[in-house]
Amino acid sequence: MQKILKRKIIKVGILGGTFDPPHKGHVHISRVALKKLKLDKIIWIITKKNPFKKKPYLSLKSRISLCKKITNREKKIYIKFLDNKIKSNNTYSLLKYIQKKEPKKNLYFLMGADNLKKFHYWNNWKKIPNLAKIVVFARQNYYIKSIATKKLSKKDWVYINSKKVNISSTLIRKFW
Repeated sequence: MQKILKRKIIKVGILGGTFDPPHKGHVHISRVALKKLKLDKIIWIITKKNPFKKKPYLSLKSRISLCKKITNREKKIYIKFLDNKIKSNNTYSLLKYIQKKEPKKNLYFLMGADNLKKFHYWNNWKKIPNLAKIVVFARQNYYIKSIATKKLSKKDWVYINSKKVNISSTLIRKFW
């Protein structure tokens, strides 16, 4: 009789963005997600450009390098750039690509509450919960009431209200 090995389904957090620049807030929510959601790992997916923002301040190469540097002591955070492989920079295509490549993973898409305001403009936003649980992190002066949170089912997303790190890439760029 042949033994059938069951592969453990691993829990993977996906934190996507331009990371222009990466900062301790990104690291903080990654650590919180690893602990609260019992994730096996988190992948920071760096994109060339956010479709809702101006051209990034830093080059892609610099952003990737800074992400690796800020996470070099984090054993469960990995840095990837996949725009060229999936020929897209939208979240739905990214999650679909990851799910197809490695179907034995439960995905958790991590985002700050600031993204909820325009989430309903994202490409295929209503289909994202079919690929990943949406995990929204509290941000100072941002609220979870949005068109998206009203239209998505409660089982599709979770809100994490942890200690807020009052920093953003936008704020950092103002002082450069």
